[in-house]
Amino acid sequence: MPSPEGPFVGTDGLWVQVLRERRSGAPGRALFLDRDGTIVEEIGHLRRPQDVRLLPGAAALITAANRAGVPVVVVSNQSGVGRRLFSWDDFAAVQERMMDLLAAQGAFLDAIIACPYHAEAEPPWQHPDHPARKPNAGMLRHAAELLSIVLADSWIVGDRASDLAAGRNAGVRGGLLILSQTVDQPGE
Repeated sequence: MPSPEGPFVGTDGLWVQVLRERRSGAPGRALFLDRDGTIVEEIGHLRRPQDVRLLPGAAALITAANRAGVPVVVVSNQSGVGRRLFSWDDFAAVQERMMDLLAAQGAFLDAIIACPYHAEAEPPWQHPDHPARKPNAGMLRHAAELLSIVLADSWIVGDRASDLAAGRNAGVRGGLLILSQTVDQPGE
């Protein structure tokens, strides 16, 4: 089993950060969002806070869900951690910057779950088909348990077919695939 490297990394190796508990006691729907290419610009292994740029409309979507009382949960494959291209500390700094940018526009997240596993990752994160890595449903199911989410009433938004497949595999009501464009990062 991987050893935790950050304050929100469990013995299962996943980053699980609950920022807000469900506001009502009854189970309900949620909005699942991929991070890179959905909330922030896709630049390929985002590891520096200064490179975080919100995509147009992302904060407005999250704010609308916030106002409707729908928890917003980020579910993100992070093979860059598993490949040791960056650390969980780098991931945390990027997340903090993203949340600051969202907060400046009145938006907030309820939870973040990230999976470092990948077939080409370094041990202990090397795994040919980890159940948490999208398109598998593990991150969504984990969030459902943590926040009393009814997956059949929930939606997922992402920029890759694997995001929608994860939703389908988890039994969510529907999904939306958005067009995203990778931004070349200077010096890479």
